[in-house]
Amino acid sequence: MARAVWYRPGMTDTAPSGPVLLSWSSGKDSAWTLRELLARGHEVVGLLTTVNASADRVAMHAVRSELLRRQAEAAGLPLWTAEIPSPCSNADYEDAMGRVVDRARAAGIATMAFGDLFLEDIRRYREDKLEGTGLTPIFPLWQRPTEALARTMLAAGLKAVVTCVDPRQVPAELCGRPYDEAFLEALPEGADPCGENGEFHTFVWDGPMFRHPVPIEPGEVVEREGFVYADVLPRG
Repeated sequence: MARAVWYRPGMTDTAPSGPVLLSWSSGKDSAWTLRELLARGHEVVGLLTTVNASADRVAMHAVRSELLRRQAEAAGLPLWTAEIPSPCSNADYEDAMGRVVDRARAAGIATMAFGDLFLEDIRRYREDKLEGTGLTPIFPLWQRPTEALARTMLAAGLKAVVTCVDPRQVPAELCGRPYDEAFLEALPEGADPCGENGEFHTFVWDGPMFRHPVPIEPGEVVEREGFVYADVLPRG
């Protein structure tokens, strides 16, 4: 049975040895999880992302697949994509992830890492779905105080742009802004600095987990299905 592992500041790393597959959203939390895994000496062997097959974009973050591929190249890691339809039922999602689990086991991978911060229901869902599969879920950022975590990431040189906001939780005009100190100061009271409650999503284009930046330029900002999205275009 797979046993969930997570870390708190000061904890000893008790994750299983061997290759790790990282769940990769293209955003800051998964990027920082990669940095944490590498700093702890883990062998990360791939970045796993769910992609909207009809739009050819990262699900929810709405980042173009071309930029996703450039991120993986900058990280020096293979990209694993799980294509999902739009709209995507829970059964569709679980079928796609089931195929990923089969592939990972065939490749000798026994550990899958996630960048979740504090949402217990999300963590429990991942644990339940991986139980008995032979893959152990680990959560390197679990219960890190998000205000401190956000500022730690920025101080270390992580650079990101806000690609999606929920205007019911944060102002729509924050979409397309850099994820930086000014952005954190502009968040309304009660909004999580890491957007863990779905307030916003990001695309990381540089940081200590990359060998080189991913050049980008801003695209169109649109509202769709109750969310505001900022397109990000590859440059060069």
